[in-house]
Amino acid sequence: MVEKLSNAQIAWRAAQDIADGAYVNLGIGFPEMVAKFQPPGRQAVFHTENGVLNFGEAPPEGEEDWDLINAGKKAITLKPGAAFFHHADSFAMVRGGHLDVAILGAYEVAENGDLANWSTGPKGVPAVGGAMDLVHGAKRVAVITDHVTKDGRPKLVKRCSLPLTGVGCVTRVYTSLAVIDIEKDRFILREKLAGLSLDSLQDVTGAELVVSGPIADLVAPEV
Repeated sequence: MVEKLSNAQIAWRAAQDIADGAYVNLGIGFPEMVAKFQPPGRQAVFHTENGVLNFGEAPPEGEEDWDLINAGKKAITLKPGAAFFHHADSFAMVRGGHLDVAILGAYEVAENGDLANWSTGPKGVPAVGGAMDLVHGAKRVAVITDHVTKDGRPKLVKRCSLPLTGVGCVTRVYTSLAVIDIEKDRFILREKLAGLSLDSLQDVTGAELVVSGPIADLVAPEV
């Protein structure tokens, strides 16, 4: 297997597809890294469920204002024009279809677009939380994830075995090995690492990869 992309490189690749001025919610944890990699000349407006719109990058260590945090309880900064609002208003934005993009992590993504990203079973977290609202409120839902689990099992599968976050909601997956669209209940391969053969990629994918047109090389800088 060729060397896979790091989490930062996956986040960088996902950031390249965010349009200038898009309203974007980033999931807690790994997806928060996407905010670091806005392309030159483009700037998203980031939304957090706990009630901030248009926040910026994390402050330098030691300069945090702990009254300014995102949904993951991490310190943030504010950009000009930033707004604060009630938690309920924040979810009204989500449920009302006002977000252009939600980018989330995943335990499993099925070829029909189903997403499981909140529980690995009885010992997992107790509830799905705001992710359920995000995946059905945002106009586009993308996932960033390693291509396989820590023990080498596929995360991209025919059907999810874990509790679902949303049904038929994911349209694009950015992994450590490939970029894959979900169209008509199929995984459509768009990009893969140049040194990785299609057969090798298929071996670590739990459902058929469909080739429809040219496959670009998945390239990311050292970040």
